[in-house]
Amino acid sequence: MAATVGIFSKPNVKEAAVVVPRLMAWLKARNIAIRCDHETAKYTDCEGMSREAVPDGCELVIVLGGDGTLLSAARAIKGREIPLFAVNLGGLGFLTAITSDDLFPELERALKAEHRIGKRRLLHADVVRAGTVVARYEALNDVVLTKAAIARMIDLEALVDQKFVCAYKADGLIVSTPTGSTAYSLSAGGPIVYPSVEAFCLTPICPHMLANRPVIVPSSSVITVVNRAADLDAYLTIDGQVGEHLNEGDRIECRISDYSLHLVRPPHKMFFDVLRQKLKWGER
Repeated sequence: MAATVGIFSKPNVKEAAVVVPRLMAWLKARNIAIRCDHETAKYTDCEGMSREAVPDGCELVIVLGGDGTLLSAARAIKGREIPLFAVNLGGLGFLTAITSDDLFPELERALKAEHRIGKRRLLHADVVRAGTVVARYEALNDVVLTKAAIARMIDLEALVDQKFVCAYKADGLIVSTPTGSTAYSLSAGGPIVYPSVEAFCLTPICPHMLANRPVIVPSSSVITVVNRAADLDAYLTIDGQVGEHLNEGDRIECRISDYSLHLVRPPHKMFFDVLRQKLKWGER
């Protein structure tokens, strides 16, 4: 059984105010040490710390919230192979498939290592400016280039393994992982990709040319997106949470990461079960 557990929580959630104290008591009754972030500390008397510090020494990290909280936790883990136990406290939540009703029985299994782990490979992105890498990112869902100005399309070029693909005039372009295929890419008309498929998807956002469609490429590919918009007219976003303005000529080089996220999956909920539930697909 895990000796130390970390907890991340979504702020200002009524259900968390009930779940967190119960979870703390449950863990303490089993002599499990707890490390929690500042948001979790607001729901209880736990001493909070920065999210980056929470995973240190933990055998398991519990995430209470939605997919956004999970993405924040994934960044804090920084590639360490610590299983994430994600509990959905409302909202859509494709990745947080465990409900609050299932929290304690599923957690009991996880602490006894009687759980199923889904490994989700990350996407690595380098920002190359004038031949120099000026920033590096790891994304679980997607790397997105979008317009920074109001109601103005931007010009982007995409290459796969240095072979020219397309010059886009659009609101932006999404490079998504299979995990991210059910996030922004899906809303922009991209396909749903099974999590274990080794591929990336390029999905244009509101392209000027209707013939510009999503393209799936092997995960062994290096995807380069060149910003042809003027300085500060385009913005790079990683997983919808962090990012920066781009200059004209900046190149975003995307490739498969060395790291994977280890996600605890409930044994009775497979990928298509989650899709049916979240997307309201018909039951037979």
